[in-house]
Amino acid sequence: MTRIVEDSQRYYKWQSFGPADRRTEELWVNLNSLHKSQVQIHGILSNAHRQAARVALSFDFPFYGHHLRQIIIATGGFIFMGDITHRMLTATQYIAPLMANFDPSYAKNSTVRYSDNGNVFVVQWDSVSLKDREAEGPFTFQAVLNKNGTIVFNYRDIPIPVEKMNSTEHPVKVGLSDAFMALPPPLQVSEAQRRTIYEYHRVEMNITKIVGRSAFEFTPLPTCLQHTSCDLCITSNMTTGCGWCNTLQRCSDGIDRHRQEWLDYNCPEEAKGSCEDYIPVLPEGSMSSYNQSSPGPTPSSAEMEGQPVTRDLQSSPPHHTGITENTAIIAGVVAALVVLVVLTLLAVYYINTHPTVAPPFYLMQPGL
Repeated sequence: MTRIVEDSQRYYKWQSFGPADRRTEELWVNLNSLHKSQVQIHGILSNAHRQAARVALSFDFPFYGHHLRQIIIATGGFIFMGDITHRMLTATQYIAPLMANFDPSYAKNSTVRYSDNGNVFVVQWDSVSLKDREAEGPFTFQAVLNKNGTIVFNYRDIPIPVEKMNSTEHPVKVGLSDAFMALPPPLQVSEAQRRTIYEYHRVEMNITKIVGRSAFEFTPLPTCLQHTSCDLCITSNMTTGCGWCNTLQRCSDGIDRHRQEWLDYNCPEEAKGSCEDYIPVLPEGSMSSYNQSSPGPTPSSAEMEGQPVTRDLQSSPPHHTGITENTAIIAGVVAALVVLVVLTLLAVYYINTHPTVAPPFYLMQPGL
């Protein structure tokens, strides 16, 4: 870690609830009341110490503005939210209702179980004890991830004050954290060795408020990443410090998981511009394709300006050839009729002016 920005309620706002608050009971998700098919007991995590397992969500969960579909549940009372796993999962990119050195393998009734109904994902550390401190009693608590991004920490059984859980073998944390990966200028080392994690935001809760039947509720605040157009990115009064990178078609303040890409595509410079800088300039007299009711080929400049255009008929669509052939047939019939009418008129005129000549129509009279 090279940089830590403590919480400023820029990404989340929260409330805490104690045993006397009715909201505490409303937030608790009773997994025992659900059908067995709706609750999964993780066999590996429930019988291990210092282990983690990946679980897929049934919905996109927004975390610091990033939509995630996979999470990693750890036996140590937290959820790792990063894309890339590493040896320091407890360092950052976590949702930690109560990160500590728990050992679910100690007792048969110690479990890590979860439920996902498509709108809410709940993971519960049930009757878990601290490693080598089992006599202090079991802990039961849960983290609730809602589809709208709201996060809830629920505490049911907390046998000792959290401030007395400190351990040199495992950090004790309660809160949220996110970070981005960055690559320094190329050196004579591999990319994996050069990759650095920068924690850009952390929420640290007051652990003295954590007792049995208490809760924290975190509500996400708007972020630059949610804006999908330049206009919304620049003018929205819900967010501040946002800039639009037209190359990536992304709104950002430059401090999120996509920071490396933001730098690679020179987005800090692009973000200094205005939305008008990205409106394409069309030649005079031309039509923008955005005004057309349906997509179609854009006329060439020669067609638009009335200049002659040469086309290869063989390259035209088949139905054009059919239309040309039908037109030729119709024209031939009409021409034949015109010639016949002209000849008839000439014959009538000739008979009338030469009465001694027999009319040619005798050929049509029978019996002659």
